[in-house]
Amino acid sequence: MKAMILAAGRGERMRPLTDHTPKPLLQVAGRPLIEYHITSLVAAGITDIVINHAHLGEIIERVLGDGSQLDANIIYSPESPALETGGGIFNALPLLGDRPFLVVNGDVWTDYPFRRLIKPIGSLAHLVLVANPPHHLDGDFALEDGYVCDSADSRLTFSGLGVYSPELFIRCAHGAFPLAPLLREAMRANQVTGEYYGGAWLDVGTPERLTELDKMLRGI
Repeated sequence: MKAMILAAGRGERMRPLTDHTPKPLLQVAGRPLIEYHITSLVAAGITDIVINHAHLGEIIERVLGDGSQLDANIIYSPESPALETGGGIFNALPLLGDRPFLVVNGDVWTDYPFRRLIKPIGSLAHLVLVANPPHHLDGDFALEDGYVCDSADSRLTFSGLGVYSPELFIRCAHGAFPLAPLLREAMRANQVTGEYYGGAWLDVGTPERLTELDKMLRGI
């Protein structure tokens, strides 16, 4: 299985930290945030990794290189301008191949064991959902009998971790577009499975949450 790390976001809520440093390279306990994903993927046996980028993307390429120092094989999918989540994944499909692939948001941190996602999904998508954090109490989707749906009841938060079949994007065209409408369409056809993860997970979307994660990993 191949994996894609979404790293093209501008990181507006992180400014001024992201004015000169791309958000995935912000330091957490002495390491770039994106490095935690790469090492976790490699530990799960996933070494072929695609990283998309836009804002300051050349810095990401310079720092991570071909990934060999982390025992990974990294290929880049540059965007100019940024193509949003759906458009970014669609743009990278030629690099991801014709089999289901794992995608993880570059601005989250988790101890989720990626090895659990190396399996046939039998659907167009498989999402990992987590408990709603304080900044997103309304959640995103519901989980019912192993399927993800757009119900208003018992919503959970989409973690930014998922496995997608290339067929999810079969009617898409190049350009910027979000992922959520594709997922909701697939949900209506019962083509999105999911699971709940109760372990550590944090959306590192603000300087305050970046500091929170840094303290947690340092044991402060």
